[in-house]
Amino acid sequence: MPAAGRDAARPGTAVARFVLLRVVPLAIVLALWQAVSTWAISPVYLPAPVSIAARVGSWLANGYLLHNCYTTLEETISGFVLGVVAGALAGIALGMSRWWSGLLSPYINALYALPKVALGPLFILWFGIGLSMKIAMVGIFVFFVVFYNTWQGVKEVDAKLIQAMRLLRASRLQMVLKLIVPSALGWIFVGIRVSFPLALVGAIVGELIASNSGIGYVILNAANTFDTVGLFAGLFAVMVIAVVFDVALTYVYGRYTRRWALQIKGVTALS
Repeated sequence: MPAAGRDAARPGTAVARFVLLRVVPLAIVLALWQAVSTWAISPVYLPAPVSIAARVGSWLANGYLLHNCYTTLEETISGFVLGVVAGALAGIALGMSRWWSGLLSPYINALYALPKVALGPLFILWFGIGLSMKIAMVGIFVFFVVFYNTWQGVKEVDAKLIQAMRLLRASRLQMVLKLIVPSALGWIFVGIRVSFPLALVGAIVGELIASNSGIGYVILNAANTFDTVGLFAGLFAVMVIAVVFDVALTYVYGRYTRRWALQIKGVTALS
């Protein structure tokens, strides 16, 4: 019986493996961290995990952390959706035209290489210091990653399958929905998955530049007052948000991939 089958037949094995590979190493790291910060390094430089957990608990109790997380999530999700939609549409449109792809490729690579953080002062000039500036920062971080991956994925679609769709007299919209998007889905998902942590970075950078709320504000305020416990608590909140959304995105991808894969198999059979 294959190992995968044995694990499926014994759910306890999968749980034990998860604990062994994920939970135990984390517990060891936290224990070592606690020991080092207690006996070797001043808490001013490296606060103990227990102190960070206590601060997170107190901030959750008084609503301080939830309020600032909500602000950052509002900026992040708004800019993320905007960047994903714009990047995917632009990547599909350009990827379907080899002539335009070849013509614009050097310019795209040049724009992709731009340090997005350096655009912060320019965005303040354009959008002010309010919510619009943070959303724009997030959107620009996300757009280029999603666009570049989508563009590459569309260019990799099998030309024979495209020809088969044309022989079936499929409209351009049908070709995009039933062939291009499903075929490039892996590339698109990689772009989306990689871009969400960058979306958080964009929101926090915007808050570090100018804000009176948000996790970036929490981190900056803690740094200005030499509150390393608060600084680590803010960083912990960022990591938790990133992990939760990564799990959610992976779940959505896994759920809908099989359906779109069947569409590609149907086109392949016809070709």
